[in-house]
Amino acid sequence: MSGRRKAEVKASPLSFIATGVSYIALCLAALAALALVVVPMLTGSQTYSVLTSSMAPKYAPGTFLVVKPIPFEELRIGDVITYQIESGSPAVITHRITAISAEQSGEMVFTTKGDNNDVEDELPVREIQVKGKLFYAVPFVGFIANGLGNSDRGAIAQWAAFALMGYGVVALVRGALAKKRNDDDASSEGPTGQAPGAGGDDGTIFPSFGSSAGSGSDILEFSDPILTDCDGCDHDHSRDDNTSGRHRVQTRKRATV
Repeated sequence: MSGRRKAEVKASPLSFIATGVSYIALCLAALAALALVVVPMLTGSQTYSVLTSSMAPKYAPGTFLVVKPIPFEELRIGDVITYQIESGSPAVITHRITAISAEQSGEMVFTTKGDNNDVEDELPVREIQVKGKLFYAVPFVGFIANGLGNSDRGAIAQWAAFALMGYGVVALVRGALAKKRNDDDASSEGPTGQAPGAGGDDGTIFPSFGSSAGSGSDILEFSDPILTDCDGCDHDHSRDDNTSGRHRVQTRKRATV
């Protein structure tokens, strides 16, 4: 490579695409781990899956719900809550509060209704039934949760979170190592000068015109007598002309080949 040119490491389009896909997958994995496992664990929330269309279209079947415990007195009309159908029963409903009232005993109760239902729920909801207020929802993930079932969902979710975070760490390390390797390759191929005796861009070999070994003279310094006629000389100078001419041509050819 010529000294006037700078070496450049060119990445193929496929490598850029692969890198982009890797970072997108990493971001999605990190977001999934946070939304589905880490945040619910840190906030003490419980997770549920929507099975019916009573809250459609916003919370359609297959939606993954994260429900956070909240003091009963802080709930307001318009909040979406998850509550037990009967106190102590594992079966729950997620509907919206449409009214707050008090019974004759002074106990506060909620009237609820599904967004997609025409009528309000028949029975009022008491404090003991409420599991919490809807924190956030993730579409479609509930189908996966339903496939896992309720018994092993917690353990599987934790392992899935660790797997996602492990993948994220591996992807970050691989990306850092690849970047360092590319930087090292680029720095090792900086501009260089033309070394003596090295080839040019077109393959031409340039000889070194330094001192020749042993003699200390330039290879083009050869005996080339001036061919002039001398008076009173019987020597045939035309022969000297032919001989020296051949010598000159042969020497120059050896110097440039």
